[in-house]
Amino acid sequence: MTIAQLDAAPRAGVEHVFPLPHDPRAVSAVRRRVRTVLTAWKLPADIAEDVLLVISELLTNAIVHALPPAALRLSQALLEGRRAVRVEVTDAGPAAAAGLSALAVDPDEHGRGIDIVTTLSTRCGVRTHRGGTSRWAEMLVG
Repeated sequence: MTIAQLDAAPRAGVEHVFPLPHDPRAVSAVRRRVRTVLTAWKLPADIAEDVLLVISELLTNAIVHALPPAALRLSQALLEGRRAVRVEVTDAGPAAAAGLSALAVDPDEHGRGIDIVTTLSTRCGVRTHRGGTSRWAEMLVG
């Protein structure tokens, strides 16, 4: 899927799936499409912004640290008897380090994404399966 295809209007439905090209520009394209869905779901603006930030962090993580292909699944759910948004990013598993040690990564520039996801979500987690890794988060709407 190309960046231009990501900008096309999302389909109606309970669950939306957005394939993620292995390209950093894809994050903003997916965010634009997700914003349309969140508006249709009539989410409060502050919750929609939190959902978009969580999505950005999980998608960026998939592009930077994982093997393609990756996809975002966005759905509404009930959590603790209340309306929630569920975000799940699945990738093909961790990419092999390209000769860089973990010490070579500047901690001021990387490593806070999962903390942001944990802070903004009601629940979140990681699931490893035969097809790769899925990182998910659920956020209460009201």
